[in-house]
Amino acid sequence: MEENKYCYRYPHPAVTTDCVIFGFDGSSLNVLLIERGIEPYKGHWAFPGGFLNMDEPAEEGARRELREETGLTDAYIEQFHAYSTPDRDPRERVITIAYLALVRICDVKGGDDAADARWFPVNEVPRLAFDHDLILRDALARLRERIHFRPIGHDLLPDKFTLRQLQTLYESILGIRFDRRNFAKKMLHLDVLNPLDETVWPTPKREARLYCFNLEKYNELKQRGFRLEF
Repeated sequence: MEENKYCYRYPHPAVTTDCVIFGFDGSSLNVLLIERGIEPYKGHWAFPGGFLNMDEPAEEGARRELREETGLTDAYIEQFHAYSTPDRDPRERVITIAYLALVRICDVKGGDDAADARWFPVNEVPRLAFDHDLILRDALARLRERIHFRPIGHDLLPDKFTLRQLQTLYESILGIRFDRRNFAKKMLHLDVLNPLDETVWPTPKREARLYCFNLEKYNELKQRGFRLEF
């Protein structure tokens, strides 16, 4: 076989992608983990991910691995960091490109090299394989930064939600507690929520109005450099 004249003769690293997938179960922020079915770290929990194919860009590879290992096909993802510590993978020199994904809680399934896939509350995550503990910390930091500029609830909440659900989501991400009246007043004053002519009964004695996000207004504020502060 004729040698590829463009083949690099010297050692070079492999490249993987990993997806930190967040979901909200109504009371706490969760992260999706897979139980590795192969070595290294067989039986340990990790993020969905894998090696890039030679003919695919990083985001395409991330979405492929997401689909193969969890069954998820439609999720918001964004690249947030690359990890290149030389000994981070015992197999070989591996650089990973990490993605943050936001999805609505749903059923997932383990793929070919995943024994199981499961949601974990972010404060109950077991010790992770490779350097994924560090990746999780960085992903949470990015999510807490994004909450000031992006309608996170649009990706994590149902299409229709109560103010209490929105407040609980923001509290679970930021790790703080808001005064109910002040939070509602602030969010409604921004005009980024559309009140609906629908209500639900969270408890037998309390009726709550439903809302949806006004993405047009949110994008308008974003274009003006607006930052949501709490």
